[in-house]
Amino acid sequence: MMTAIESPCVLVCSIDERTGFCLGCGRTRGEIAAWLSMTPRERRAIMESLPARLSGKEVRPRRETRRRSRLARERAEGS
Repeated sequence: MMTAIESPCVLVCSIDERTGFCLGCGRTRGEIAAWLSMTPRERRAIMESLPARLSGKEVRPRRETRRRSRLARERAEGS
């Protein structure tokens, strides 16, 4: 049985050249590449830093994705 790995990905993948963070999820290229090999603790530590990373960005992603909408809906239903 496969276990789902939590990910902040919202399928809006574009790296801000100034900060090095993805405009969609806030991770760096290195973090994205290593995500599947990280421990749950390492992933959680990065995910906890993402709101601060994203709050300072100047450019917002220009598109909404079905996955992002679904994730938001699932989070709202789970509350």
